[in-house]
Amino acid sequence: MKLRYAGACRLCGASLPARTEAIYESETKTVRCLECATEATEITSLELEPSVESLSTEPGIAGSSARREYERRKAKDEEKLRDKWGRFGGLAVALSDERQPTKAWDRGAVGEERLGARLNALAGDDLAVLHDRRIPGSKANIDHIAITPGGIWVIDAKRYKGRPELKIEGGILRPRVEKLLVGRRDCTKLVDGALKQVDIVRDLVGDVPVTGALCFVEADWPLIGGAFSTRGVQVLWPRRLVKALSEQTAGDVDMAAMRELIASRFKSA
Repeated sequence: MKLRYAGACRLCGASLPARTEAIYESETKTVRCLECATEATEITSLELEPSVESLSTEPGIAGSSARREYERRKAKDEEKLRDKWGRFGGLAVALSDERQPTKAWDRGAVGEERLGARLNALAGDDLAVLHDRRIPGSKANIDHIAITPGGIWVIDAKRYKGRPELKIEGGILRPRVEKLLVGRRDCTKLVDGALKQVDIVRDLVGDVPVTGALCFVEADWPLIGGAFSTRGVQVLWPRRLVKALSEQTAGDVDMAAMRELIASRFKSA
């Protein structure tokens, strides 16, 4: 079919502009480019079994579920406008701004895609990455999982405006409370969410160290300093995250086995 909206091939990650001919998979709501679709039809029955097995360890496509949700909401918004304005529906769609709730999904997808590209560029013998993984029994997903010899990082990508900072209240006479602010916005719930994801992964991997990270893409970070930790969750930016992961070379984690274990538990979203 000709794609109504731009997308990305779920197998090779190639960008597919709107109106490109591609294969749409209704069950997973994903698309495949024609080249990958052709290759798939050429697989013999003897080759099929190992190919299917390898699907469990595909890295996944960063931001794919957020991108699909954005496209779904955008299509629904446009459909409402066309129904409302009849034969002037196309003009109404062209002149109308996207609703903020819809636009937020696009911003989130872009943040995950950009961070995913950085992580993919770093992947190698000392780093394996998995993107956009479903949490079993939940509608939520984990943006990125990085596996290093020294442990596992569970990474939540955010594309917020403003400067992330740690605000500490209480202390001597009152209980100490740590709050994550981004600009004037209280984003402490993001820390709670990151900790839940860390616990879910830790339940699977046992004694292997698991670190949570909130990576703010395009935030207003200062020239010096800026990164911090709150309740064990690292709050940083992409370049600082890449540096931290690059330093995780000491350890005895069996990366291949750990990657297979995590990928089989947390499927691509």
